Amino acid sequence: MLQKGFFILLFCSTIFLNGQTNRIVEKGGGLIHLEKQQFRFDLLSPGISFELGLFRNQSISSSLGLGIATYQEGYALGLAMNNRYRYYHNFRRRENLGKTVSGNSGNYVAAAQAIFFSQLRLSTDIEPDDYNLGFYGLVYGIQRTYDKGFNFNVEIGGGYYRGDGAPSGYGPLIGINFGWVATKRKSRKPTFD
Repeated sequence: MLQKGFFILLFCSTIFLNGQTNRIVEKGGGLIHLEKQQFRFDLLSPGISFELGLFRNQSISSSLGLGIATYQEGYALGLAMNNRYRYYHNFRRRENLGKTVSGNSGNYVAAAQAIFFSQLRLSTDIEPDDYNLGFYGLVYGIQRTYDKGFNFNVEIGGGYYRGDGAPSGYGPLIGINFGWVATKRKSRKPTFD
C-alpha cells in the first residue's frame, strides 16, 4: 500500500512539475540543461549510478552500491539500491553566474526510494537479523561534475523506513558519493549556429 502511494505521489509530482515548466528543447531535440544520460562509477561508497534526463530540469536516477541507513530502530550498512526522481532548481541561476551546469551540476530536490538487502548487509544492530529495509521520502542534494569527469554528490533527507521482518519507523537518509562520470558531457562553452 505504501509503495502504491509512493508511485502515485511520484506520478502526480511529475505532472505538476511538467505543467510548471515548458518543454523547451535545444536544436536537434535535446534537453536544455540536463544530460540525456549519465553513467557514473562511485568510489567513496563503491557502486555504479545511472541518471536519465526526462524533462527540463527533471531526471530519474538509480544506483547500486554501499549504503547506510539509520532510523529509530537502529542502523543498517550494506548493499543498497537508491532510486531518485530529481528536480534541479538552480540551473538558470548557475548559468547567470557563469558557472557550469555540464554533467548535471546543480542542486536538486528528489523523491527518494532506497532498498537495503538483507543478504548483502555488512553490519546492523536491528533485531531480528534477517530483514530487508525500504526507505521512502524526500532528499535535498548537491551534485557537481568537473572537466575531467570527477563528480561528487551529497544529499540529506528524511522519510519512512519500512521493514520486511524488522520494525518500521521514521528517520534520516544521508548520501555522500565521489566518483567519475564515464559518459560524454555537454560542452561547457556555448555554440552558435
